[in-house]
Amino acid sequence: MMEIAYQPRIDSEIESLVERINPPRVCVDNDSDPECTLIKVDSANKYGILLDMVQVLADLDLVISKCYISSDGEWFMDVFHVTDQLGNKLTDRSLILYIQQAICSSRTGGITKEMQSNLKREVQQRHVSTEHTAFEITGINRPGLLSEISAVLSDIGCHVTAAVAWTHHERAAMVIYLEDGFNGGPIIDPIRKAQVKDHLDTVMEAHHRVGDVSHVVVRVVEAKGAPVGWAHTERRLHELMYGEGDYENCFDCDCFGDRCDALWRGRCERIHVTIEACNGYSMVNVKCRDRPKLLFDTVCALKELQFVVFHAVAGAKGSTAEQEYFIRKKNGCTLETEGQRERLRHCLVAAISRRASQGLKLEIRTENKMGLLSDVTRVVRENGLSITRAEMCTQGEVAVGSFYVTDVNGGETGPSAVEAVVRELGGAVKAVGMMPRRIGSTSDSVEQDKAKSSIGRMFWSKLERLSTSIRSL
Repeated sequence: MMEIAYQPRIDSEIESLVERINPPRVCVDNDSDPECTLIKVDSANKYGILLDMVQVLADLDLVISKCYISSDGEWFMDVFHVTDQLGNKLTDRSLILYIQQAICSSRTGGITKEMQSNLKREVQQRHVSTEHTAFEITGINRPGLLSEISAVLSDIGCHVTAAVAWTHHERAAMVIYLEDGFNGGPIIDPIRKAQVKDHLDTVMEAHHRVGDVSHVVVRVVEAKGAPVGWAHTERRLHELMYGEGDYENCFDCDCFGDRCDALWRGRCERIHVTIEACNGYSMVNVKCRDRPKLLFDTVCALKELQFVVFHAVAGAKGSTAEQEYFIRKKNGCTLETEGQRERLRHCLVAAISRRASQGLKLEIRTENKMGLLSDVTRVVRENGLSITRAEMCTQGEVAVGSFYVTDVNGGETGPSAVEAVVRELGGAVKAVGMMPRRIGSTSDSVEQDKAKSSIGRMFWSKLERLSTSIRSL
């Protein structure tokens, strides 16, 4: 018999009052752990708050080496072990203050410009700006697609102020921020917006192969009307890719859990996902190669699929990351059928692999000018290279970005092609190779890893200590 769960109706005004009475308490602790800074958060619970907190840390490019999550009932208690990219504790007072303010403000309206101005470093968050118009583009990927799009935008007088593009399983998703290159500011005129949309539609529909099934979407969204959740570009890219069904052919490793010895030796590149029932929850275990923003991507996928994370533990053993989630659907139900579990496995594998870009990384830093993205992508295309992932933004008079490139067949780039790109673009670009994988601080010993019990079985004893430590804040 299928279990039916009933959720109590909570008045939104009462919920808001509870949040105002019990705002999040954020403690940044540099004393408890010799290697990491502990960020401890507790507050009244709210759907989606876990993703909001992880997003704040991810936007700061902080490394989350471990975390413990508990949000059963009406209260949550979370602890994140973090360092900067160099493995150092967080000691900058402006950064600590920003983290405390940003986590609290994620529940009350978002991060303000004043908060960002007080931070003595750049924040890599990508929010919709009221000064620009944002276009969302999805469709079939092909070599040179971003070059064609940026060339058309340059030809019709649109200045690209920021762009993020992902490709995965022959699909492409982009969010491009524009301003009117002739008049400056956002593109407000409906006729002008329609003109831009028509040109983008034409590019996306060109060169379709016989038999291709393609669904092209070009949306124009004004920042002032953007719904909550749209404003963060990487969240939106996950949503767009999911809407394109890029998860349908994503499969995890056939050797589940500890049976895949190659994973623990750092030789298995596949993603391992197991799902089983556990004490009224669906327990999801994820093992894969560790990398930056892994926690953000998996939590984002669970949120997109309307799952609530009640408890979780995540960490890294050597170069392998392991995450364990105790979840239910937002309506209180667990995963009852193998079909439901299979779909979640596919979606988690897709969310993790979207960011695991293949290819050589090219970094660019140069003077901001009209048509810059078109110039860079044209040079890459003319030298026989294909862009698998791209990110570019403007910071005043300077434009910075990164591009991951392969050959047109998705293979390794030839040195002569890369040298030609660097030579033609001059000092604006440099090749930095594959994105380095972060190595955890724990032991790489396979035998020690096998001897350790499951994270899930250790969870409840750890949670008890966690609760005690948070109550002492």
